[in-house]
Amino acid sequence: MPELPAPPPYVPGHGLLEGKGVLITAAGGTGIGSAAARKCLEEGARVVISDKHERRLGETATELGVVGIPCDVTNEESVQALIAAAADELGGIDVLINNAGLGGTALVHEMTDDQWNIVLDVTLNGTFRVTRAALNHMYARGLGVIVNNASVLGWRAQEGQAHYAAAKAGVMAFTRCSAIEAAKRGVRINAVSPSLAMHANLAKATTDELLTELTQREAFGRYAEPWEIANVMVFLASDYSSYMTGEVISVSSQHA
Repeated sequence: MPELPAPPPYVPGHGLLEGKGVLITAAGGTGIGSAAARKCLEEGARVVISDKHERRLGETATELGVVGIPCDVTNEESVQALIAAAADELGGIDVLINNAGLGGTALVHEMTDDQWNIVLDVTLNGTFRVTRAALNHMYARGLGVIVNNASVLGWRAQEGQAHYAAAKAGVMAFTRCSAIEAAKRGVRINAVSPSLAMHANLAKATTDELLTELTQREAFGRYAEPWEIANVMVFLASDYSSYMTGEVISVSSQHA
């Protein structure tokens, strides 16, 4: 694979989340979730992270110096326990970043029910479960911000991604509808829609051929760094986006 253009310099924090309590799901490891946790800390927030993978969660929590709470977003009891524990730890959840999602590649005519269901359950149903639990907490306080992680595949087609695309399109629609309900209760809900953000765990499951194909679709000729997606999440979590709700922001350099 040819050498890719270099990303821009890392953007330092500006205190955009000073004093906020932030909970981030699927934040273990090297992806967008952990990048968001790091950015929120740099912006002055108190942060709790969660992940289903306890070893990865523990390593990331130790590295960042935050509390990590295991959670399986496909399990309602686990989700309720997460929200309760995070609220106690943070003194109230001001911001929730729903980052949990599961991908995979399968053609529709070969896809099993299990392959379809697990992607939908983690990616769409998981976002619903955590949002539902967080809203009950936020409504009682009369404030809160939720940022969901969608994908450009919610708009665009890619072979072998019907289950993932359907789930992410669902996250977009869920974001819009839940935001309308939440607005009158003082809660904002928006989403980011990344195209291609590469990190170590994803790189293991991506061939050089596919990576070359995907980066060629990007106007910058490179994939996004996870922190570039996290920057937009921070904007949506901050008061700079105070008049935005129900929006899905494409974090992408893809050609039309």
